[in-house]
Amino acid sequence: MKHIISVMVENKSGVLAKVAGLFSRRGFNIDSLAVGPTDDSAISRITLVVNAENHSIEQITKQLYKLINVIKIQELNPSNIVERELVLIKVSADSKTRPQILEIVNIFRVNIVDVGKKSLVIEITGSNRKVKALEDLLRPFGILELVRTGKIACIRGVKG
Repeated sequence: MKHIISVMVENKSGVLAKVAGLFSRRGFNIDSLAVGPTDDSAISRITLVVNAENHSIEQITKQLYKLINVIKIQELNPSNIVERELVLIKVSADSKTRPQILEIVNIFRVNIVDVGKKSLVIEITGSNRKVKALEDLLRPFGILELVRTGKIACIRGVKG
């Protein structure tokens, strides 16, 4: 089962390595990882997506709390979050295929961030479903490169 875990940590050198190392030592593959400072520059937020059983996540959470730089851990419920991922897709585009690609881009309301003689770089931000749908439609044109960030997420509404 996929779990989205938010870990608030002190914004210090080596903290990410300690957190990732804990997952590695336990034999868990991290499907997605995103990290960055919060509104407080002394605190960073690590968002992890991990495929594991519930009891394994409980054990990992207990181990994470033992790390001195960990401030707060929260498992995010997929039904109550806003989640996004940023993806850059470089697609082969010549004079014949470019109009078709532009039509797809317009339907998805995404941005073209680079135009080359034989390629386009498309920027999409959205859910995994939206990204996958665009990727599937662009694949027949020839995807030359695909780069994606890790998933980021926050809980809907106001904190209680």
